[in-house]
Amino acid sequence: MKAIRRFAVRPVLPEALHPLSDLARNLRWSWHAETRDLFQSVDPERWAASGGDPVRLLGGVAPARLAELAEDRRFLRRLAAAAGDLSDYMNGDRWYQSRSPRSDLPAAIAYFSPEFGITAALPQYSGGLGILAGDHLKAASDLGVPMIGVGLLYRHGYFRQTLSRDGWQQEHYPVLDPHELPLVPLREPDGRAARVFLGLPGGRRLRARIWLAQVGRVPLLLLDSDVEENDLGGRSVTDRLYGGGSEHRLLQEMLLGIGGVRAVRAYCRLTGHAEPEVFHTNEGHAGFLGLERIAELHGAGLDFDAALEAVRAGTVFTTHTPVPAGIDRFDRELVARHFGPEAELARIEVERILRLGMETYPGGEPNLFNMAVMGLRLGQRANGVSLLHGDVSREMFSGLWPGFDPDEVPITSVTNGVHAPTWMAPEVFRLGARQIGAERTEEAMTVGGPERWDAIAEIADQEIWDLRRVLREQLVLEVRERLHASWRQRGAGTAELGWIDGVLDPDVLTIGFARRVPSYKRLTLMLRDQDRLMELLLHPRRPVQIVVAGKAHPADDGGKRLIQELVRFADDPRVRHRIVFLPDYGMAMAQKLYPGCDVWLNNPLRPLEACGTSGMKAALNGGLNLSVLDGWWDEWFQPDFGWAIPTADGTATDEDRRDDLEAAALYDLLEQRVAPRFYERGQGGLPDRWIEMVRQTLMHLGPKVPAGRMVREYVERLYTPAAHAHRAMTPDAARELAAWKARVRAAWPAVTVDHVETSTAAATAELGTTLSLRVRVGLGDLAPGDVEVQAVSGRVDTEDRIADATATALKPAGGPDPEGRWVYEGPLLLDRTGPFGYTVRILPAHRLLAGGAELGLLTLPSEEIAEAAGVLMR
Repeated sequence: MKAIRRFAVRPVLPEALHPLSDLARNLRWSWHAETRDLFQSVDPERWAASGGDPVRLLGGVAPARLAELAEDRRFLRRLAAAAGDLSDYMNGDRWYQSRSPRSDLPAAIAYFSPEFGITAALPQYSGGLGILAGDHLKAASDLGVPMIGVGLLYRHGYFRQTLSRDGWQQEHYPVLDPHELPLVPLREPDGRAARVFLGLPGGRRLRARIWLAQVGRVPLLLLDSDVEENDLGGRSVTDRLYGGGSEHRLLQEMLLGIGGVRAVRAYCRLTGHAEPEVFHTNEGHAGFLGLERIAELHGAGLDFDAALEAVRAGTVFTTHTPVPAGIDRFDRELVARHFGPEAELARIEVERILRLGMETYPGGEPNLFNMAVMGLRLGQRANGVSLLHGDVSREMFSGLWPGFDPDEVPITSVTNGVHAPTWMAPEVFRLGARQIGAERTEEAMTVGGPERWDAIAEIADQEIWDLRRVLREQLVLEVRERLHASWRQRGAGTAELGWIDGVLDPDVLTIGFARRVPSYKRLTLMLRDQDRLMELLLHPRRPVQIVVAGKAHPADDGGKRLIQELVRFADDPRVRHRIVFLPDYGMAMAQKLYPGCDVWLNNPLRPLEACGTSGMKAALNGGLNLSVLDGWWDEWFQPDFGWAIPTADGTATDEDRRDDLEAAALYDLLEQRVAPRFYERGQGGLPDRWIEMVRQTLMHLGPKVPAGRMVREYVERLYTPAAHAHRAMTPDAARELAAWKARVRAAWPAVTVDHVETSTAAATAELGTTLSLRVRVGLGDLAPGDVEVQAVSGRVDTEDRIADATATALKPAGGPDPEGRWVYEGPLLLDRTGPFGYTVRILPAHRLLAGGAELGLLTLPSEEIAEAAGVLMR
């Protein structure tokens, strides 16, 4: 029989065990081994059955067992130690608190993301974006950064994946009860659940309650529209992550951005937490947060333009996608219908809202509202997530800054990192602790610093090799267990699954490949030549084995066909002991998969991998990367600790040809370099050269890949400058900047470069020569204080394009003349040999701008002026 109503019945803990509840409700347990060990000791069988979830564990422990533990002095000492450790962690000074002067740092940062991968016990993530967001919060907590996370609580989370008998992906959406998750409702002083409200078309309202997940020191606010006061449509707004049609997604993103700001205000009001000075949106999904903040300031007396400047100053926008198709875009009329007098943000003119996101630039689609474009227009600071992705992003969004070279587009990069305490296997941590001590090992994972990782040089080869064998063996056992469960779900009987006991071998070179399954990640590149892959898998002396996992989006039949193709190959009795596909890829699986693989494979279409953090997680455990030079691997690859798969960049128009070439290169690397290195033995019977590559991976990538390094970069390069800009943008300053921008935009068509001359007319000059440059410009209604006149110089190519340019400000030397022209002068140093060129340009300049490209305005010499100046020197 099916129940007509469901309750979450919480256990009544004996008074002596009350600290267990606090430990369970703070998600620090998910990356703190001692706390997890404590919970496991409560009831080892139930701990395993709960999937390592303390809330579920405590909900099912027998009262007799609790009473027994309440009298167990050894357990109570461990409990007191864990509770004391958590208290010290929550209240003690950490890296952020040691920064000087503290007054320079943001009082708080609000971090918005559509998904957060904190732990498998809180399944609110689909892939890399969410895992990155979770790692960001955890690293911020470890560093003591005063951050507030903001997201949505999806009642079905992301889908669970199984396979049909013929290998087709099937999706399942289990219902999540917030009362059974590590969450508590945010409450008003009178005990009522705190709510936020959104206006909907036709004067209706969308209501959402606020759930709180405590991620170490960081509160994570999750908005949930499944409340009784909403109609069925309203209750379903937060039903599924990345589900539904355009209007459904728009409502989710309005709730995340607008409702999220309102939730932050409620949280700060109710708890006394400092109000954020910086708002960080992780991808464009939360971009509407800027509109809510504009509305707040609009209500406080600033007009729209001044409020926009105030909001931009304290906003950071991170883009994660290297392809336009990965960005949420909505029809103009759909967005317009959800704002205005009969809907949300009634006091703001709808056209002003639309202008922030419309693709009104060369190459854009003018009828589409682009969430990333809005993020860039609402954020004074923006970044990609690796050096290469920064280049790709500047090129992709260059239409917003017409006239500027892509390398001047104001999008920087902060390379992603991964939370080492979450992703490093306990066995790896213990090896480090034996070498340098547990405290220094923890510092290495959270704060970083190469000196802490250098001690790996002293670890004996045998210890490293034994560790890798233990991790590989653990993975083999995990794979067999999961594969057995998968085949039972596919309809196989126990009697036909005896072969699974021989799947994988703990002494065989093990390769991992796991990620989402869009086409550009090329799940099936390894299958281009199946006969050759079989030879590699079944080699008599140097076999390889491969573990594959990944989910295709429910609407992506192409991705599902790729999974089916790989599953059918892996089902072949000839190779099924050497290659497996594991369904339902998630955090719990990943935490076994990354440490157990000797090699992590990544073969996307370059440069479509924004970062690719899965390889970082493998590296933290001594796994070697075998990857296309894309994302972070392009930045940090060295042949001392991995391999680069050659790419056939010149054959991009012939996809089959390109894939054939790159697959052949992959097979060659595996056959000729990777496998021989693994199986080659030195005089002591160990694979000395392989072990040295593992050592180099840990020593050189260990200090770089932790999320602590990433968050420190955000604090120093983005959050702190944004906080300073926020403080400088007083109401009067915002009004001043808005009025100045309006005046400059109106006057800019009259800004001209009228004449350029240098102190020599020769076409050649010696290295180190300094020329005098004299420029006459027209500023129209502007004054020299409104602009900067620059000389831009550097090497030139055959088409006279300046590369690796240096910009030098010229100074006013006189004017205005009777015609209203100004003269600027300055030196031009010829500091490079070979073809050298220069040009001049005029940019807007104001003390409150983050950079000269901010307005997207630029004046260059006309072709006639440039030709007359003879700007090219050879």
